[in-house]
Amino acid sequence: MSKLHLKFTDRVGVVADISALLASRGHNILSMEVAQEHGCAHVFLEIDHERGDCPRKDLMSMLAACPGLLRISCIEAMPHEKQANLLRTVLDNVDESVVAIDASGCVTLINNVARENFKCGRADPVGRHVRELPLPDHAILGCLEGRRYNNVRKNVTVGRKRLQYFATGRPILDAEGGVTGAVEIAKDAQEIRDLAKSIYEPADVGFSDIIGASAAMRQVVAMAEKIASSEAIVTIRGESGTGKDMLAQAMHAASGLPGQFVAINCAAVPETLMESELFGYVGGAFSGARREGKPGLFELAKDGTVFFDEIAEMPLAAQAKILRLIQNGRLRRLGDSRETQANARIITATNRNLEQFVEKGLFREDLYYRINVLPLHIPPLRERPEDICALADHFLFQLSARLGKELTGFDPAARDKLVRHGWPGNVRELKNVVERAAILCDQPVIGERHVLLVHELGRDPLAGGGAVSDVGGRLSLRAAMERYERDLLESALKGRKSLRQAARELGLSHTALLQKVKKHRLA
Repeated sequence: MSKLHLKFTDRVGVVADISALLASRGHNILSMEVAQEHGCAHVFLEIDHERGDCPRKDLMSMLAACPGLLRISCIEAMPHEKQANLLRTVLDNVDESVVAIDASGCVTLINNVARENFKCGRADPVGRHVRELPLPDHAILGCLEGRRYNNVRKNVTVGRKRLQYFATGRPILDAEGGVTGAVEIAKDAQEIRDLAKSIYEPADVGFSDIIGASAAMRQVVAMAEKIASSEAIVTIRGESGTGKDMLAQAMHAASGLPGQFVAINCAAVPETLMESELFGYVGGAFSGARREGKPGLFELAKDGTVFFDEIAEMPLAAQAKILRLIQNGRLRRLGDSRETQANARIITATNRNLEQFVEKGLFREDLYYRINVLPLHIPPLRERPEDICALADHFLFQLSARLGKELTGFDPAARDKLVRHGWPGNVRELKNVVERAAILCDQPVIGERHVLLVHELGRDPLAGGGAVSDVGGRLSLRAAMERYERDLLESALKGRKSLRQAARELGLSHTALLQKVKKHRLA
């Protein structure tokens, strides 16, 4: 058997001449492919020698007599074989299972993923009717009648393994639009979940993940990119919910530092544990300490970044020790007599007015000047309304994948409502509003009635009526108490005092206040 490539000057009768010549010498053409290119005809032949072996040299000499022949060469595979091999390689290296059938329902193609998922066994499924395969259903046969289906959830149990996947089926059409077969592509549900998680919960945050087209945000990001690799301390200022922690992570990612990004919320750590969290301790340093000791944040972030969120809430005693660490670059674990080098870059963040805190004696002045070398200010969302819709669309895209809904956007009224709101909770509040709307909406486009702001949470989201009340038209006791508690908390926090001072003023523990602040989403 021989496979040849012949190049001719394009003319009428090339194929007829070749066929006649080979037939006269007793050679059978198994397959022939012809392609026209730049005024030339390329003929590919697969020849069977019925009268026994024919030396390629003799065969090529015989074909050389054909008029208009420009070149002749032996090949290893016909074009259709190369295409089939390429298709097979591609299909066997995709993560989806692919099954194709002809017009009679017999399998014409099945990739390795489908063979494994549906446990086809050693017998080749190609040529068998699709009903003979252990598929959960045979909806693909409906595609032979022109029907289609998109991302239909299916389950198949093979032995002890239960597979969940989303299947899409399409008819295969010829040039005239007739159905010649069908194909089903199935995507594993767990892989879709993992992909969605990687989108809305990215492991590493970079500057490209910060959404904002406003001039103010572009200026902040440009400055952050410029100083990301600097060893100087950066302090990020901005209201609660503006994304200070995200900007800090992006700066760490762009810094090129090999160590970790380690964050601590200074407002969430009790004062008695602050020092051990920052610097660590040796075994037996205090009652209840681990026998093997514990490294502090600076040790964990070696050659990386330590991020102090809400640094204004750090106790004065811890401030003094942080100042000493910044000055000499060394730290000492609790209970240890040895000092070690602190090789970590520091980024701080606060939503407080540090200058007022310094005046009131709540923040050390010397530490203030140490951390205020490279200040960055993230403007509140109400000062950059052009970013609101872009952020809302970004959050909706993430939520659509996570919730398994086909949410395409917001209608004009919903967008107008988003832009007109003051956003006291900034980006964090916007994300909550979008998530609430995505959960409530059963249509592809989110309408105004699904966009519920904080002051509308007592209303029926679908009826669009007034606040939920008792028969007398008053708020229920529970709702009234919740509202009163929130008002008290807002009043106590508006004084720009530390959380610890606010807790003492309200007669609460620091931990209890943190829980209530989180409950009412005030931070």
